[in-house]
Amino acid sequence: FKTSALICMVLLFSACSSKNPPLQTVQKVDINRYLGTWYEIARYEHFFEKDCKNVKANYSLRDDKKIQVVNSCTKISTNEFKDAKAVAYSVDETNSKLKVSFFRPFYGDYWILDLDDDYKYAIIGTPSKEYLWILSRDKTISDEVLNKLLEKITNMGFDKSKLIYTIQE
Repeated sequence: FKTSALICMVLLFSACSSKNPPLQTVQKVDINRYLGTWYEIARYEHFFEKDCKNVKANYSLRDDKKIQVVNSCTKISTNEFKDAKAVAYSVDETNSKLKVSFFRPFYGDYWILDLDDDYKYAIIGTPSKEYLWILSRDKTISDEVLNKLLEKITNMGFDKSKLIYTIQE
């Protein structure tokens, strides 16, 4: 009993001592409006996007109502085009929390944390805050919009100094 009580106390205090509040997603996403091409403006670096420029993602609806994802980039060092296909699905009726799999049966979180009213830009992240992307319908965004998004991610508890800004040609 003492051990389990101690474990419960440690878990309780560790949950309370988090310096960042839990991530909130947008209230509702119209998947049909979200479909199409999104260009990566910035990201946290990870092995699967290392040495990438011209990064974009295309989302389309499959016959089974899941989302087909095609991510692509050009390797900076070799100028070689790369793409990766995945499948995604919404975990609830808000469509703001998706599960994405490039290697089934393994799925990762894809949370839509911020979305422009006109679906022109978005902030995507994971509850672990290990992954973060700023996406746009255009290859570039204004400094004004970027600064607004950087302020939002900072307020969400992400470290903006870890962002890598994507070369879009």
